[in-house]
Amino acid sequence: MGDVSDGRETVGENGNESETVDESRDAPALPLDGDVLMYTGATASVAPDRLAPLLREVQAFLGPQSETYRRAYERVYADEERDVFLVPDDHWDDLGAELGLPEREVDASRRAHAQQLRRIGTRTDRREELETALEIREAVVVGH
Repeated sequence: MGDVSDGRETVGENGNESETVDESRDAPALPLDGDVLMYTGATASVAPDRLAPLLREVQAFLGPQSETYRRAYERVYADEERDVFLVPDDHWDDLGAELGLPEREVDASRRAHAQQLRRIGTRTDRREELETALEIREAVVVGH
């Protein structure tokens, strides 16, 4: 496996920082933790060098819709970096179609957002509750 970038640093296969990369001013920051990117890079069928640009593309699409998400869906977590929403089970398929993403990239995006919710669940002692929610709904993480 190659390197996975979260936009601030490049994380090598062994999990160590390998080099610093300048983040584009136009690229949205990823509201996903580095270990979430590592997990997604290891489990998704997307090339590691495609993962961060893919997730930035998704964030560029989601960001302007944050108010719509707040009105339409249950927000299960919010902090200074992100809001996390539970959406209908087929939501990522619809987003992927709207963005013109292949199925593998839709799956990688879905995995990354779900894993971020699990990570938040672990940190906030809500893992079981949020895992149960993911059995019937999907997670969407929208950065601020």
